[in-house]
Amino acid sequence: MVTSPSQIAAVNTRYELSVVVPIYNEYDSIPLLVEKITNAVRTMGVSYELICVDDGSTDGSAKLLKALAKERHDLRVILLRRNYGQTPAMAAGFNYARGQVIVTLDGDLQNEPADIATVYQKLHEGYDLVSGWRKDRQDNAITRLLPSKIANWLIATVTGVRLHDYGCSLKAYSADVVKDMNLYGELHRFLPALAYIEGARISEVPVRHHARQFGQSKYGLGRTFRVALDLLTIYFMKTFLTRPMHVFGPFGAISVFAGLGLSIYLAFVKFILNAEIGNRPLLMLAVVLFISGIQLLSVGLLAELMMRTYHESQKRPIYRVREIVGGKLSGVQD
Repeated sequence: MVTSPSQIAAVNTRYELSVVVPIYNEYDSIPLLVEKITNAVRTMGVSYELICVDDGSTDGSAKLLKALAKERHDLRVILLRRNYGQTPAMAAGFNYARGQVIVTLDGDLQNEPADIATVYQKLHEGYDLVSGWRKDRQDNAITRLLPSKIANWLIATVTGVRLHDYGCSLKAYSADVVKDMNLYGELHRFLPALAYIEGARISEVPVRHHARQFGQSKYGLGRTFRVALDLLTIYFMKTFLTRPMHVFGPFGAISVFAGLGLSIYLAFVKFILNAEIGNRPLLMLAVVLFISGIQLLSVGLLAELMMRTYHESQKRPIYRVREIVGGKLSGVQD
């Protein structure tokens, strides 16, 4: 029987650590991956669970994971109905995780499972998210390293979250922070930025990286354009999520006033100077500017209404409280 995320959320946290691994066609890597993660986590001396999310694999990975789950009490397998992508797979892992800390890593053995302890311990220094930095990355320089460096610089510049390696899947999250993040599209690359929007304290630590042992990478240069589009979404969310009119309003107002100004000038030319304006490009420009301005203002108003509906329907606050100290009411006991 499949348990829903809402049912999972109702269960009290029972683990100190949940390790979430998205899997897509990694049949050859799975046995060694599970063994290495288990050995690494057991040396940490914490209660844990290992969650493998099969993202519609077609190479027998799902069948192998199910067989392993029947043999082990610490392994939970979530099988998605089809291949949705890494972001939905990670979101599923987050929803079903029952740990106070959630650590994610790739299923291709390029992340070093022994570094789970590194990000876990760093998180307990007072951070909400700790990202791994593949300082000595073992990937192709042209197809992987160069696009990654450009993307990391661009993301850091736009979001204001300065990390060396946004693309590293080895990350540790406080469960409270993960609950506040809704993932869509391919936003898993921007999890630090999303967490920053929610007020998370973020750090980064160097981790090891290995060359791929089995299979082929699922990533290539084609993802660069998608990253750029998602970055626009993140920038808008970071800057204008609760005030969309502030981005549409100024452009709309400028356009409306520019259209009105040109219209007044053309009226002066027509009625005072008695000159023809029907064949002037300025007339068309004035009309386009005025109509475009009205449309931008209307989009801003609609975005404001949608934002309010989004927050109020979900009872989602526009702020996050980190801690409340003192002020206990008289007569109230803990």
